[in-house]
Amino acid sequence: MTQHLPINIADLLRQRTVEGERIEYKAGWNPDAIIRTLCAFANDFQNLGGGYVVIGQDCDANGQPVFPPVGLKDNQLDKIQRELLAACHTIQPPYFPVLSVEVVEERNLIVLWAPGGQNRPYKAPEQVTAKHKVLRPYIRLYSSTVEAKGEQEQELQSLAAKVPFDDRFNQLVGLNQLSLPLMQAFLTEVGSALAEQAPGLSLEALGRQMQVVGGPTESPWPKNVGLLFFSEHPEKVFPGARIDVVAFPEGAGGDQLIEKSFVGPLSRMVREALGYIQRNHLAETVTKHPDRAEATRAWNFPFAAVEEALVNAVYHRSYEEHEPIEVRIAPDELSILSFPGPDRSIRLDDLRQGRAVSRRYRNRRIGEFLKELDLTEGRATGIPKILKVMAANGSPPPVFETDEDRLSFVVRLPVHPAARPPQVTPQVTPQVTPQVTPEVRQVVEALTQPLSRQELQQALGLKDTKHFRKAYLLPALASELVEMTLPDKPQSSKQGYRLTALGRQWLQQQAQEGDR
Repeated sequence: MTQHLPINIADLLRQRTVEGERIEYKAGWNPDAIIRTLCAFANDFQNLGGGYVVIGQDCDANGQPVFPPVGLKDNQLDKIQRELLAACHTIQPPYFPVLSVEVVEERNLIVLWAPGGQNRPYKAPEQVTAKHKVLRPYIRLYSSTVEAKGEQEQELQSLAAKVPFDDRFNQLVGLNQLSLPLMQAFLTEVGSALAEQAPGLSLEALGRQMQVVGGPTESPWPKNVGLLFFSEHPEKVFPGARIDVVAFPEGAGGDQLIEKSFVGPLSRMVREALGYIQRNHLAETVTKHPDRAEATRAWNFPFAAVEEALVNAVYHRSYEEHEPIEVRIAPDELSILSFPGPDRSIRLDDLRQGRAVSRRYRNRRIGEFLKELDLTEGRATGIPKILKVMAANGSPPPVFETDEDRLSFVVRLPVHPAARPPQVTPQVTPQVTPQVTPEVRQVVEALTQPLSRQELQQALGLKDTKHFRKAYLLPALASELVEMTLPDKPQSSKQGYRLTALGRQWLQQQAQEGDR
């Protein structure tokens, strides 16, 4: 039975939210190769969350999709689905992907979503139609499906019945802990076609389609990842699902301490924590020079580095641990502490030099949702991005720390030297201004009157709604320069956006500075 997937199909096909190695493009129906790949995704050797097979989509020599796709004829669709069902019975233990028929640029595609299985290891025949089938264990290595042999097969066997914590069923709570409005809001935000069907589905039915509910029909259970993203109070189930921000304005030895905690669905929790840090603890120092017109600008802690470090902590921490993520902000550094430390496959020397690549991920589903929400870019990108952003800001390099027992992980972002207590001279005069990105500035300047999301996006000349939300609208709301006209009804079709009193004050201040 076909159903819509809880992702944006255009983003999937173009590898915007799913890495290329997790997508297999097939121009036509090839049961042998497709079943082997489905088996490999089910085994999920690196805990990446399985993958997708797109039938009817061709690709070039570099593995990039070609548009328009070659597509499938209308009279092929039923035949392929029947043969696929029969072929999936050959996988042992039995495994069946989620199937969706999609139309892209007027061409038919069959998209198979193959999440990591609950009963690995799986085996599939070399040839589906062979009379005497020989079953082999298949895994994904980079973008290829290969047979697991030797040490790889032994390692795969060791993963038997070891389902990552975020993908496990939680039998201690009921489905009533999940929020249907939160699930619907997620589908709407990511642009999933399933959003149109969601209002007519029960919580259980929608949860099963999103793979956050499972178990027998008579006794369904929520998955931990569903409780983390779609429960109003996940901290009641997972005490460590919290971000504590602790600031020491006078340094760690000072008398002043400012604390604030953030809880709630993971996406809301991390966005609110980032917004709070951005508004209260990040500042740009503008240094004017008498010998040249161009000023020097530097952030005490660049927001992109803070964002990447905090989202990485949310992604890779263990939710079996009761300790929260802790962000400590002192005059000389911003540090982020999470538990436990990185996988032992990462060498300490590689970690300290920013070359950490984990062989197996602790959470395989959390990353999927964070990527769909544009909160993270992809695996193995976090540390390199932090290094790049800090260097671009002119900051000292970040420090990555763990211990031999891998009990914790700390990311330290040293403050930019120019943001330290300034040594003012007649030649150099530092000025500190609140952080407003160029994108937020455009939003503020466009809101001369309240505008709907469509009107605001049009005023900025942006076509990609998802990019507009992530890069412009959400940061503008987090800055507290912009607010909703209907804050109690965030999903209302009549929702609009306007400047806050702070936004009007900031805009007036910019105009005055421009007149000088």
